[in-house]
Amino acid sequence: MYSSFIPQRQVKIGDAAAFVGTTPRAIRHYHEIGLLPEPERGSDDRRRYGHEDMIRLLWIRKMADAGIALDDIRDAFADTASAGADSDDGIASILERLEETLVAQEAELRRQRTAVQRMRTEGSRMGLLSDFVTSRLKSLPKGSLRRADLDSLLVTERIFGPLGAAVQATRFIALATHPGLREDSDRVDAAEEALDDTIAVDDPRVARVAAERHAFEKAIQAVIEDSGLAESDDALFDSWDALHPVTADEGEDEIGQSSGGRQESMSAFEATGKMPYDFSPARLRCMELAGELAAHESPAS
Repeated sequence: MYSSFIPQRQVKIGDAAAFVGTTPRAIRHYHEIGLLPEPERGSDDRRRYGHEDMIRLLWIRKMADAGIALDDIRDAFADTASAGADSDDGIASILERLEETLVAQEAELRRQRTAVQRMRTEGSRMGLLSDFVTSRLKSLPKGSLRRADLDSLLVTERIFGPLGAAVQATRFIALATHPGLREDSDRVDAAEEALDDTIAVDDPRVARVAAERHAFEKAIQAVIEDSGLAESDDALFDSWDALHPVTADEGEDEIGQSSGGRQESMSAFEATGKMPYDFSPARLRCMELAGELAAHESPAS
């Protein structure tokens, strides 16, 4: 028994979309961007799609599924038309560029996955720091660093790079391993924070806190020297120079180039100016006085 089914010569947009596996809206978009010539409309003013239209729609769907941008697909069809019906030179060129893009994307995904795995291994905050900084902190027991310590290292690394943050890490190692020193640090920090906008810059408390800060900095420096951490700092510079030899074209005061190379480069001075610090005039004066005390300190004392 013969089938009475007779294939249609043309189909409506809904049938075309269903066959190809897309939507009428997508096909209309193809028309709008010149990817698919708009077919003639029937007596009912509806588009009708023939065999060649369906072939082209299948090409578009397959190429789009492969990740090729619609604009590139349109260009490939244009190149094919100009080169001849049997030429695939335009498509081959697009595929070559697509493969290069996918290779780059794969590399980026591997980098991102490595970063995520590292954060999971080191801890979400510790893992945000570069290997050069975290290696400096490996000897510390887990949890011995405070969140504020890690936040400070993150900011320092952004401004001064991994080497600057690794040197600053020495300070936090001393604090983490000397409870009495940590208590003194908390006390001086609290005194500085109390110098808010209600305190005048010439208030006696400003000079008193500056002296306390100066005394504390002398104490922590002595601990760093006596514990051998200062010698470790010297080794840090040698290790950094070995890993990152400076070339004539590299600026020594630029940031971003050593912490992943993906951030916009700016000088340390510019970066410091962009980081907001809500210090009152009294606190700024306190910092200034503490600096003056350190500058006037005799080397023999």
